[in-house]
Amino acid sequence: MSDQELTVRIAPSVGAFDAGEWNALGGNRNPFVAHEFLTALEDSGSVGEGTGWDPVPIVITDASGALLAAMPSYAKGHSQGEYVFDHAWADAWHRAGGQYYPKLQIAAPFTPANGPRLLLRDESLAPHLLKAAETVCLKSGLSSAHATFIEPQQLELFEDAGWLMRSDIQFHWENRGYENFDDFLGELASRKRRTLRKERAAAQAGVEIVRLSGDAIRPEHWDAFWIFYQDTGARKWGRPYLTREAFTLLGERMSDRIVMILALVEGHPIAGALNFIGDEALYGRYWGCSVDKRFLHFELCYYQAIDFAIERGLKRVEAGAQGGHKLARGYEPVQTWSAHWIADPGFREAVSDFLERERAGVAQDQNYLDRRTPFRKG
Repeated sequence: MSDQELTVRIAPSVGAFDAGEWNALGGNRNPFVAHEFLTALEDSGSVGEGTGWDPVPIVITDASGALLAAMPSYAKGHSQGEYVFDHAWADAWHRAGGQYYPKLQIAAPFTPANGPRLLLRDESLAPHLLKAAETVCLKSGLSSAHATFIEPQQLELFEDAGWLMRSDIQFHWENRGYENFDDFLGELASRKRRTLRKERAAAQAGVEIVRLSGDAIRPEHWDAFWIFYQDTGARKWGRPYLTREAFTLLGERMSDRIVMILALVEGHPIAGALNFIGDEALYGRYWGCSVDKRFLHFELCYYQAIDFAIERGLKRVEAGAQGGHKLARGYEPVQTWSAHWIADPGFREAVSDFLERERAGVAQDQNYLDRRTPFRKG
């Protein structure tokens, strides 16, 4: 396809596009770039005016107006809700007399989960999208562009475009063809195996645990989960990122790609975990409780997720950002990646030097954690 046939532009929102056309570019396999997810954030006011996340999706269309490629991107007025921390970069640039914000964020908002950041009908369109992101920064006075939690298959596209690469570590559970949870436990060292069994027994004592998906998730379940989410969000971030309406819209638009795991006492929810289902992975996103019960967090967020992944034949569970406690529960250290384009050459060089030093530290952490997984050695 020749460049003359392409139109590259900024759209006002993901909602400006047909769901089927958008999802054909990648949303059918990853829930967090799906039209339903991104428009639920837009329509609920979780992103948009007053949030510091202004939707500016960059798209490529052909002469007929058909959507060929898209980049879910946002003009950011702060660095909250990204889970790849660049506050030190912002401080350094401000001290040097520069203006770090606004910046361009290429991401699924509030979602530290791997996924495609370039939604492409044809991979040859990737350079056009990345060049467009750079041009938007230069023409709009944005300091930089940042693509976070890039799926491994797309890393080379950013590297080839000369973006700076940054790595970090998450903890993912890998399904090695297990038939059931006991099959997985059999791979662990005996002491770790006993510990996990005791934790599950303690967590399940006196509660009923249910998994809900599709139409089984009713408004009262979302009401209960909203209370859990608010409590966790207030403690972690100061204020929740999502509005109550976001959960209603997610339930209406994509409940078949959601599994809500609730702990009930006498039929009343006391804790819950919310997961999204992808083609290959289960993505753990939110957790909260109204009653503090020992090990219940591990049961709902990690062990139930493993059970579900085994039953569905999913390849892995991605349990979100941070959390070294996941290591003892069979979740292994995995590198995650982001890519960064800096407009100012001097600032870019300084960030590049920082990333080189940081990568050495991340590699050391990875080696340390790899030696401390609970699996049997030898």
